[in-house]
Amino acid sequence: MKKLGFFLIVAFIAISAVYILLFNSNDEFEEGNLYNEIAQRGYIKVGINTDSRPFGFYDKEGNIIGYDADLAAYIAQYLVKNPQKVEFIPVTPANRLLKASTGEVDMVISTVTITPQRQQVVDFSISYDRAGQAVMVKSSSEIKGMQDLAGQSIGVIFGTTAESNIQRLVPTAYIQGFKTYQEAYNALKSGRVNAITSDDTILKRFSMEDKDVKLLPQRYSSEPYGIAFKKGSSTARLKEELDFAIKDMQRKNILARLRNKWGV
Repeated sequence: MKKLGFFLIVAFIAISAVYILLFNSNDEFEEGNLYNEIAQRGYIKVGINTDSRPFGFYDKEGNIIGYDADLAAYIAQYLVKNPQKVEFIPVTPANRLLKASTGEVDMVISTVTITPQRQQVVDFSISYDRAGQAVMVKSSSEIKGMQDLAGQSIGVIFGTTAESNIQRLVPTAYIQGFKTYQEAYNALKSGRVNAITSDDTILKRFSMEDKDVKLLPQRYSSEPYGIAFKKGSSTARLKEELDFAIKDMQRKNILARLRNKWGV
């Protein structure tokens, strides 16, 4: 009987040890440290929208360029000491937070607005830039502002803050969602929608290149852009390094030069 009791105690201790190892380890053991992983790998995996000129788009040679692409190169310089060590992974406004939260990419640099709702899903660096929600219409349109959009058809991009904002600002509008900015622009040109609403920093390039469309002067929100990455203790060091990099780039006027270079 004593031997049985002894064996039961030993078995209990063994099972408890396995349980602790499997289920009760700290987050660093379970998830690793993303900053250390990046350092050991030697390059960063960055999610970027290739349909958001001038932030991210393809040049004639098929290279991804733009404000966010340049920012990613600077981030690589800070993290792995080489601005060329960036692997770009195309994302869309609809899937970018998913790819960040699952760790498919190390970070998303893709005009992602920092919001309390998104902060429940992913973590963010401090803001590196800021935009405002704007409305774009045809130059011949009689629409002067948000008050004229009641009952009108408005194009938005799936997964953007503009999608939720417009539902609140103009609840009687007919919302049409699009996967890309180009699709929304084409819909405006063809008359399928009466207006498009999104960040002014992205819509501005359409109005600069096409005099048949215009941006209305008013802005309806403040959109602070941040770098998004997986939420949790495994990315705490990464956040520290990203925040330091952004502050350092602000101090050295690097971000101001990027804005000027890309006409943001």
